[in-house]
Amino acid sequence: MDKVPITLAVAHYDRHLPFIEGSVVPEGVDLRAIEVGQTSPGRHGTGRHRRMLRDGEFEACEISFSSYLMAVERGLPFIGIPIVPRRLFSQSLIYTRIDSPLTGPADLVGKRVGVNTYQTTLSVLAKGDLEHAHGVPWKSITWVINHDEIIPFEPPAGVRIERADASGGRKVYELLLSGEIDALLLPHPPRHLTTGEPKIRRLFPDARAAEIDYFRQVGDWPIMHFVIFRNDVVERHPWLPRSMYDAYLVAKEHLATYYADPNWSSLAWAPQYREEEAAIFGDPWKHGLAANRRNIERFMQYSHEQGLIGAPYDPERLFHESVLDT
Repeated sequence: MDKVPITLAVAHYDRHLPFIEGSVVPEGVDLRAIEVGQTSPGRHGTGRHRRMLRDGEFEACEISFSSYLMAVERGLPFIGIPIVPRRLFSQSLIYTRIDSPLTGPADLVGKRVGVNTYQTTLSVLAKGDLEHAHGVPWKSITWVINHDEIIPFEPPAGVRIERADASGGRKVYELLLSGEIDALLLPHPPRHLTTGEPKIRRLFPDARAAEIDYFRQVGDWPIMHFVIFRNDVVERHPWLPRSMYDAYLVAKEHLATYYADPNWSSLAWAPQYREEEAAIFGDPWKHGLAANRRNIERFMQYSHEQGLIGAPYDPERLFHESVLDT
């Protein structure tokens, strides 16, 4: 039988290297794994989530958990597998100016906070975490967004959303530096943090400790992305979702062999970091429905509270029938 040609659009993470390099190929598939960024360009461009959910450009794609939840509720023609290629905590990704009087999450009440979009997965997670984990009502904050929403929705009553480009076409990062917003929440650290220029800092004074405490309270490292397929592709090849799921498990094993070399990473103490993380998390990259059900259900509740889905629904609706036993 001829192999089925499938283009898989993903970000350039270490867990995708086995696919990008071709060392792991799903059974029955002629796989083309391409690097497509979301907000930061990859080798094959940017806007991955929009290109999949609006245009159906790829047969398979790494996609925003938040937008995918909305897509499934609205009956859009996609189906997923419980593979989680991206996870983030929210606490270390909230930034303010270095001279800001803000000292912690409680100080965000009544303030203006910049995000890429209201429905970005990290935005939804952070809003929910502020309220449920830190006692900060997220409706008390004005949310200033960079971009149009991928999937249209009607915000709940009392929610304040503004566009950053109403301020002369600038982005939220520029508004933070100028003092026109008070904090910033983005999936990628702003350059003035990573280059060491003393202009911004994290809102949480010890974000790592806050994230460890959060993990110990809720028991999960939050999900950012899943892997999905166009329905028409799966209808022609119903074995494909399980084949791709199994290939991701093999890729995970391959990745572990990379890190077995203590100098595979450019970080001097990467093995020690991995050992320390294993002591805290166990296996931080669990795939499968059973291992991620609680994580999914918590995020669904956040999404519902924020007006993005009408009500939480069974996680099984997100995934192809062939992977529901995982």
